[in-house]
Amino acid sequence: MTIRFDRPVSHAARAARLIASFALVLCGVILIGHRFGPLETPYFVLLLLVSAGFAAFAVLLAVIGLTQLWRIAALGGVSAVKALIYAALPLAIVGIGAERYWTRPAIYDVSTDLVDAPEWLATPEAKQLWLPARHLVTSGDREAQNVAYPALTSRRYEGASDRVLEAVRKVAGDNHITIVKVEGTDLVDPNGDQRPRRRTPRQRPSPTADDSAVTDMPDVIPVPTPRPYRDGVADLIRQSTDVVLQGQTRTRIFGLPFDVLIRLREEAETTLVDVRVASRYGQDDLGVSADIAESYLKALDAELLGIAGG
Repeated sequence: MTIRFDRPVSHAARAARLIASFALVLCGVILIGHRFGPLETPYFVLLLLVSAGFAAFAVLLAVIGLTQLWRIAALGGVSAVKALIYAALPLAIVGIGAERYWTRPAIYDVSTDLVDAPEWLATPEAKQLWLPARHLVTSGDREAQNVAYPALTSRRYEGASDRVLEAVRKVAGDNHITIVKVEGTDLVDPNGDQRPRRRTPRQRPSPTADDSAVTDMPDVIPVPTPRPYRDGVADLIRQSTDVVLQGQTRTRIFGLPFDVLIRLREEAETTLVDVRVASRYGQDDLGVSADIAESYLKALDAELLGIAGG
């Protein structure tokens, strides 16, 4: 007489596989919907958390299934392993976000100029929906940025602003930053290639020119002294000569929207470049704003290699 032993079946393991499959499909759909579709960022974050919740529950059931396999040799080991594999992606995404949330400062706006940050040409607006309302950037936020990202500083390049502007535009395009608004230049197309008008020095009269029309010329021509660096008149002059470009970009994988501001300021024989990056949603950018700014500035350094100043 043949004796057959019927092994018990782990229903927990099979349920884990089904739930983990649902979590993986949901994660993939919301990633595609947000990156290439109309899904808004607040809903993307909410659905991603829901997907991770299902994945975590599936992992718990998979552990129960593996425990039953070990203790009573219950069927379902393969289903439990598949559940762990399916749940890896949603949990990994949320896990990386949680790690950044706890290790990065709770700020959403970074600037290379901590004292006089470039002003937005058009204030970015977005419905936060279920996310908490945004707060204004404070001096405490700038101090937290300085502690977390001390290498995020302005860049100074030798030469006039029109020369640097060409590189600024090229690097912006290479980094998938779309310029939407420009101020301080006579360009019509924000993404065009025309140059701003350079200020040319007044031509001195030729020694052979007729000076008969000039009378009472003083023997000593006064030379104006430089203006103080931080007085009100100097600030007004700098604001009127700044070239400011505002753009927008999205992260490559998740498609998170960010606003970018680039300011060029001529000072003596050099051009100072400042960058400001802000997340469009939420009060915490998880350090992505600083990553975008540093990546852009490194690419700009490489583009202008040889004319970077101290």
